[in-house]
Amino acid sequence: MNPRQREAYRLGRIGFERGDASVAVEQLEKLMPACREWADVHYMLGVAYERRGDLPSAAHSLEEALRINPRYAEARLALSSVYESQGAFERSRRLTEEARSLVPASGERLDPTTRGKLANMHAALGDAYREAGELREAIEAYRKSLDRCPEFHDIRVRLGVTLRDAGHPDRAIRELVRVRRAHPQLLDAGVQLGLTLYTLGRSDEAIEQWRAVLERDPSRDDARTYIRMVRSARPDPVPPEEDITLPAAPRLEDPLDE
Repeated sequence: MNPRQREAYRLGRIGFERGDASVAVEQLEKLMPACREWADVHYMLGVAYERRGDLPSAAHSLEEALRINPRYAEARLALSSVYESQGAFERSRRLTEEARSLVPASGERLDPTTRGKLANMHAALGDAYREAGELREAIEAYRKSLDRCPEFHDIRVRLGVTLRDAGHPDRAIRELVRVRRAHPQLLDAGVQLGLTLYTLGRSDEAIEQWRAVLERDPSRDDARTYIRMVRSARPDPVPPEEDITLPAAPRLEDPLDE
């Protein structure tokens, strides 16, 4: 996120936590579409919409949160409440039962909802540390969040970006590749993976990642801009009018496989 988006996220989360639905909606809507693959943004928006009585928008946002992270217990229960308010009692009942089925692993004391809350709290702390420039503490907070809920892929993207900013690009690639494999629709991971590869001088691989993003979503101007930036820096730059929406990127070697 750029500084303006980080501020909108911070203010939106404050509004959400204080129960100020108007502030939460106003600020979090500014993050669309840049953060459209962030489950927690959709979750907070959905709850804020429900508080304002906008049930169709609430249902849509919470459904998006679950599309991104199907094990997001808080979003599942919130959506169940919205469905109940809409009179969709069978859908509400089914979601509630599914939330209950997300049982803790053997020996784990915390239920999924509590784990989700703690994971989001750690992630919010990581965001605050990162905004303050305390990258080591931010990394630790993000890792604690993912220890609770390793399937929160949007948080793993933030961890990857922070690792790169802290001077650990290889570790950043490790995290971003995990996201790309587990959730290829989370295009922010592809964009950030391309940037991380570029910092290592791996320009061709970076371009392939951005091409893969454009293959899924041609409206991603950030990926298109990065491709043009890299090409224009070369001794024999490619003409700007050339089509840059090309086939998806090849499989990267995952450090986890080594």
